Amino acid sequence: MTGRAVLRAVTSTVTGLVVCAALLAQSPSSPASIDVDALLADARRLAADDMQGRQVGTPGNAGARALLVARFRAVGLEPIGDTFEHPFPMPGGVRGVNVLGRLPGRLPDAPHIVVSAHYDHIGVHGGQVYNGANDNASGAAALPVIAEYFRRHPTRHPLLFAAFDAEEANLAGSRAFVAEPPVRRDRIAFNLNLDMIGRDPDNILWVAGTSRSPWLAPIVADVARRAPVVLRQGYDDPARPADDWTRQSDQWSFIEAGVPAAYVGVSDFDLHHHPDDDFDSLTADFYVRAVETIIALVEAIDAALETAGP
Repeated sequence: MTGRAVLRAVTSTVTGLVVCAALLAQSPSSPASIDVDALLADARRLAADDMQGRQVGTPGNAGARALLVARFRAVGLEPIGDTFEHPFPMPGGVRGVNVLGRLPGRLPDAPHIVVSAHYDHIGVHGGQVYNGANDNASGAAALPVIAEYFRRHPTRHPLLFAAFDAEEANLAGSRAFVAEPPVRRDRIAFNLNLDMIGRDPDNILWVAGTSRSPWLAPIVADVARRAPVVLRQGYDDPARPADDWTRQSDQWSFIEAGVPAAYVGVSDFDLHHHPDDDFDSLTADFYVRAVETIIALVEAIDAALETAGP
């Protein structure tokens, strides 16, 4: 994630609901069944040393992209046009490449929900590889797993999965996407952006963006009541830009373009842009439950857009 301000201390006790896994298993609101092995394997691979920190324009970045293209194809995503890879120019002759795939949904002519995560990181500095496991191998690895779930359980709206390049370079990949979207901009209903979802000591997943899209707040609150993690809303007050997380990852490109969007991720952590942000620093149990919660959010947004919408 780009330039997030240090999180101020969260006061008082956690008020979110932590739902017992045994009860969830008996409930019609049980967490989504996802391919946990694939999720963890992809996150481990994206955060491996030989990916060299996945900085835009590097061989390691290209290796990460190749993995995502293969996974998008394997889980049954449709390419946009005839390819999953969508390049865009950057200063200095560097070329970024977004990876895009689509599921048609039960109403293929409905506007799209874009589910996104950036796959780049900050590379190698001082001889140390910055692997970016939480930031943002965790989000990128979740995309094909979420897509595979929705291939089996289609939404009404088409889903467009976007693995953005160059988020760490002033959101260049998502800015290129909204400047020349693969579908008409008025056919994009919402963007849900995943950035740093693999580790939180307090078991808290945040949604930032409901202050800009008030219709979303009750949807998030409803999902929170049955989520397998503590799901909270906040850090999106435009009057406090230093703490407005909506400005600090790829969802901001959509918001600037007039498309409703929200960020999903964890609070600041001590390994942000740190060489020890490795796969082993992730908390597998939280990571899996975060992805299950994100699936529930997509399902709820998909249902709500049929009636309320932005």
